[in-house]
Amino acid sequence: MHRRILTALLTLSVAGCATTKPAETPPTETPPTAQQSQTPAPDAEAFRDQQPKPGKPPELVLPTFEQAKLDNGLTVIVSTRKELPLVFVGIAFAAGGSQEPAAKLGIADLSYRMLLEGAGKRDTVALDNAFADLGVSPALSVDPDGAFVGARVLTTNVDAAMSLLSDVVLRPTFDAKAFERRKKQQLGELVRRMGDPNFLAQQAYYQAVFGADHPYGHTSGGTPKTVESLTLADAKSFYTKNTGPRAAALIMTGDVTLQQAVEWGKKYFGGWKGGAVAPKPPPAPPAPPRQLVRVVPKPGLEQTVVLVGRPGLATGHPDEFPLELATTVFGGFFGSRLNMNIREDKGYSYGANAHLGTRLGVGPLTAYAAVRKDVTGPALNEFIKELAGIKSNPITEKELAAAREGLIRAFPGAFETVEGLGVSAANLYFHRRPMDEFKRTVEGLEKASAAEVQRVAESYLDPANMQVVLVGDPLVIQEQVTPLNLGKLTLEETPASK
Repeated sequence: MHRRILTALLTLSVAGCATTKPAETPPTETPPTAQQSQTPAPDAEAFRDQQPKPGKPPELVLPTFEQAKLDNGLTVIVSTRKELPLVFVGIAFAAGGSQEPAAKLGIADLSYRMLLEGAGKRDTVALDNAFADLGVSPALSVDPDGAFVGARVLTTNVDAAMSLLSDVVLRPTFDAKAFERRKKQQLGELVRRMGDPNFLAQQAYYQAVFGADHPYGHTSGGTPKTVESLTLADAKSFYTKNTGPRAAALIMTGDVTLQQAVEWGKKYFGGWKGGAVAPKPPPAPPAPPRQLVRVVPKPGLEQTVVLVGRPGLATGHPDEFPLELATTVFGGFFGSRLNMNIREDKGYSYGANAHLGTRLGVGPLTAYAAVRKDVTGPALNEFIKELAGIKSNPITEKELAAAREGLIRAFPGAFETVEGLGVSAANLYFHRRPMDEFKRTVEGLEKASAAEVQRVAESYLDPANMQVVLVGDPLVIQEQVTPLNLGKLTLEETPASK
């Protein structure tokens, strides 16, 4: 009873405290002074009126490449980087797709890719497992000027990787069953590519720029007809004829020195023999005035692929650096003249670009866009107008500065990994360039004068010498392009029909 009374009293007491409020003093407002009433509140968005100033750009650091030669003629190229215990090891071959006989297009791809289909005492699976035991999967690429096979490994696994690589290069098995499987894969890839308008455009473009019989006049991989006719004997013959220590380079980048690379080279490749030598550069093609507009028919295609270009120059040419800058101003980055016209102003395409493809021989100088089919004619007309505008509207110092900075600042991206260093070293070998080529390139881009850039721009970007390839609906192209009077429209065969 007493407990219930005490509880009730406590409950009332707490409730009373909760409902009783102290008296509140009304707030008093102080009238603003004259000075306060005249000062506006700061604008929280005012910082947007002034563009932030960029910080100081980091210093450009270029890798160092070193070179040596073994007694048997094998070139050794090294770029040392000690930050991580990683090494890229590879072999670069001096013969690429440009060395294929005209009747056997695709043999370079097929022959080199057989290297990873069994070597030494290992078949395809055993060889793949041996690389997997080292935690790697080897990569292989075939380009017009060479081929490259290699892998990135831990420093502790370099010796084991070199042993496998020597088997791959010196003792490939060229197994018959593996060859047939690889050949079917290549044919399947070609069938897939036949449906890609960009591939069809590229194939027709190389023929237009270089000529069908030129070593650079075709894409890699061949055609269904040529690949179907290839034999195992063809693959062995191509490899034997085009490879050897005097036509190859051992590439090692990362946690390795030139002295170490030479020792590994002697150990695993010192006994390599063969009479092959690095091939000569392909002959320079002519650059005649345009007479035709080549059309690859793809009825119903919602876009038209536009390729405009001509032979450019070989790597090492005195005009290389000024032309690289001129091409960049014309179409080599987002703010370029071509892209700002075709994409930003007209809205004809998601993007338009231009590229100077330097090679061991003369490479292609190319402008490209995929445009809506309903604006095929107007878009092509803008290509021609922008090319002509290089002369009537000379390149400005502001445009040149943007192109120069963009090209130079992009260099570190190629050297971020030991694999990137390896690819860069292989390209030095493919193109027969000196070991300080990247330093020379930066200096060349920095020193190229506005007058030089304008001179090469007017010489190489003359629209009259630019070949035109279009892939799209032939009726749309005929209706819209014929009035432009750029040349006779000519239908091109697709690779599948050859």
